[in-house]
Amino acid sequence: MTAAADAPALDQRVAAVRRFGRFYTQHLGLLDDGLLATDHSLSEARVLWELAHAEEAGQAPTASWLAAQLALDAGYLSRLLRRLREAGLVGVSRSATDARAQQLSLTAEGRRVYAAMDCASSSQVAHWLEALSEPEQSRLLAAMQTVQSLLVGSSSAPMITLRDPRPGDMGWVVQRHGALYAKEYGWNQAFEALAARVSADFLDHFDPQRERGWIAERDGENLGCVFLVQAPPAEYGDNVARLRMLLVEPAARGLGLGRRLVDECERFARDKGYRKITLWTNSVLTAARAIYRKAGYRLVKQEPHHSFGHDLVGETWELDL
Repeated sequence: MTAAADAPALDQRVAAVRRFGRFYTQHLGLLDDGLLATDHSLSEARVLWELAHAEEAGQAPTASWLAAQLALDAGYLSRLLRRLREAGLVGVSRSATDARAQQLSLTAEGRRVYAAMDCASSSQVAHWLEALSEPEQSRLLAAMQTVQSLLVGSSSAPMITLRDPRPGDMGWVVQRHGALYAKEYGWNQAFEALAARVSADFLDHFDPQRERGWIAERDGENLGCVFLVQAPPAEYGDNVARLRMLLVEPAARGLGLGRRLVDECERFARDKGYRKITLWTNSVLTAARAIYRKAGYRLVKQEPHHSFGHDLVGETWELDL
């Protein structure tokens, strides 16, 4: 096909991208005089966001660092910083590592304004998402990630990291188990109660030498979890570990995260000298069962039961180490 024949198609694609840009900026209210009903522009809000997150990370941001982070012209950034300083939101001090550089930081008022804007922005997005079904939310988030990875390269997209649970994470684990299983399988609150008991047992009896939990996180958002604990010897025999509460958020499915979490359990169990990992699940959880099977687990027992408002078939799977 000739370049002349390709031109109309390219023109149409350009028009489509620009049309989406107009829709997106209007939908977010980015053209309003003040972002999120404040006196501050989008650019000023981004400066506050970068400084707040640099502070949380223990960094010492300078104007040149900020210009690189935001890809802003130095003169334009200087005017932004001057307005924020005059508003009492940003402070300047001499850098402890470079006498020629000035370190930027949020003032107490700056942190207050940023926190209010951050909360308002999260509420705005949550309102939009709540109007969508769970599958629609997943499609939206996947489409957004696709746009990001195509335009900037997959290597620049935020990576999913696995970390130890922090205070507050177990509340998230219980809430997401209750909410997701209710939406996807119609299970009642008895399942949320079970997740709460398992979480409480993990916290109350946690042995860091023999047990571990993982929270999957991307760009500050929890996307999954799994836990490995000691199985009661009286029930399972000596030196048996138990995999519990594997969960992957819809927005992170299809990325291999479930298998990655299960593999972490196996690596930890081998390192600690366990001879076997056991787990209990239900036959309707087909995605999880596929992960276990691919990881080498064997189905060793099935038993019908009535739980969580449904007739189910419970399953015990094992992996010999």
